[in-house]
Amino acid sequence: MPLTRRSFLTGMALGLSSPYWLPRASRAASTGSGLFQPTWDSLQAYTAPTWFRDAKFGIWAHWTAQCVPEQGDWYARNMYMQGSPQYEYHCRTYGHPSKFGFMQIDHLWKAEHWDPDALMRLYKAAGAKYFVSLANHHDNFDTYDSPHHAWNSVKVGPRKDIVGGWAKVAREHGLRFGVSNHSAHAWHWLQPAYGYDGEGPLAGVRYDAARLSKADGRGKWWDGLDPQELYTGPNIVIPDGIRGAAAVRHWHEQHDGLWDENPPPHNPQFVQSWFLRCKDLLDKYRPDLLYFDDTGLPLGQAGLDIAAYYYNASRQWHGGQLEAVLNGKRLTPAQRPALVEDIERGVNDGIAALPWQTDTCIGEWHYSRELFEKHGYKQAGTVITRLCDIVSKNGNLLLSIPLRGDGTIDSDERKVLEELAAWMAVNGEAIFGTRPWRMFGEGPTKVAAGMFQEDKTQTFTAQDIRFTTKGDTLFAIALGHPDTSRLTVKSLASNVAGNVERVEMLGSSAPLRFKRDAQGLTLELPHDVPGEHAVAFKIMGRGLTAAA
Repeated sequence: MPLTRRSFLTGMALGLSSPYWLPRASRAASTGSGLFQPTWDSLQAYTAPTWFRDAKFGIWAHWTAQCVPEQGDWYARNMYMQGSPQYEYHCRTYGHPSKFGFMQIDHLWKAEHWDPDALMRLYKAAGAKYFVSLANHHDNFDTYDSPHHAWNSVKVGPRKDIVGGWAKVAREHGLRFGVSNHSAHAWHWLQPAYGYDGEGPLAGVRYDAARLSKADGRGKWWDGLDPQELYTGPNIVIPDGIRGAAAVRHWHEQHDGLWDENPPPHNPQFVQSWFLRCKDLLDKYRPDLLYFDDTGLPLGQAGLDIAAYYYNASRQWHGGQLEAVLNGKRLTPAQRPALVEDIERGVNDGIAALPWQTDTCIGEWHYSRELFEKHGYKQAGTVITRLCDIVSKNGNLLLSIPLRGDGTIDSDERKVLEELAAWMAVNGEAIFGTRPWRMFGEGPTKVAAGMFQEDKTQTFTAQDIRFTTKGDTLFAIALGHPDTSRLTVKSLASNVAGNVERVEMLGSSAPLRFKRDAQGLTLELPHDVPGEHAVAFKIMGRGLTAAA
């Protein structure tokens, strides 16, 4: 049957176990064979692998051509939004978007100083146990050798397989490897490229996506490429006649700016392409982790098909052992067992029954020169204390370190990584391979839980304690540098089960003097407590880590 909107929607309505909207040759391999079927009920048989629960900390390269202008997040959308800082920068630097669109920025991306091996050495030293490469963003450009999408980094821009390069060095350094796929939103997120200025001398003149076809590329650098494949086609196009930059922006926010996980209603080819690209990404690089920037799973049945395929493939790759981690966001209680939930720029408020992940960045997701020049990144101490809080609640932290378009990091980013490395060398024992205790911690600082809430949490203090366990050992981590000679852990008062026999401060094998009474476990600290950030204590005894 020809691939039409009607056949696509019919397949979706029937809830077929294989994607009815794919060409016949692709259907049999769409979900693979094995334990998992493409339904939420079947996916609930998933269990997060031990490697992920032990890893605790990963680093992410959220790197695309949107880093080339060094103007921060969402450049590929905002450069088409008259009045935004990115639009003003783009017109001033490159020209009007009707003449110089985002496809030209893809062409400018060269990654000419990218040294993945040197960067991976820094990431590993900083404590990363897994590394994630961005495979595509909402800008719909694949950063790998993609046979199903011509707009990719091997054919355009860097002329390099970015994902393949990262995968090779990550595995050489003993890190697990993951990929992030954000492209399911491209069909609506990129629609401002079909728009126009609402005011000024070029008011009403359509931008490049509305003006270019494959034929226009003859004799140019993009000869043979179709801009409509990159920009996804006119799915939600602003009508003529809207006047004023603010009014145009409002129209986009209300129509193509909404976060939509559904398939585009009139463009089944987009879903077909997305599925084939994602399946190829999995087959080619066999990632240990697949991050979706989506509420639940993307694009209806297509997302379920990919999830089942990934889990079944992982078991085949690993001799029957499921080693895959699949991230989704804002999961319902029924969805939560099927994936590893990701909380973007936020945390849980308590110990979660299932493993989860925070993803955040020390700055903006795409490189911002202004933020660097203002020295505005998260400092190492902030990253460390948030990591301790997350791990105490059964979570992992995935931290993005933005790269410039040329593939380098700046001096402030390097400093953060070096300070993380110094702390991990002393205190990593209290993080890696641990599990939560009976409670996550104690202390006066209230944590703001949920997506995009991280900036609402105040700075932690030495009185904020977080707990982790490893075997019979309990770790208590003070989330600040103690400024007194004593530190009391109230949660270990004498009426709490378990005997305390010895306490050490990580970084020193000498035992600490302590007193345990109804007020808690009070530690006598040396004058030279090491480090500038969190301080970890190793508490040994009998029955301390047993269930309450």
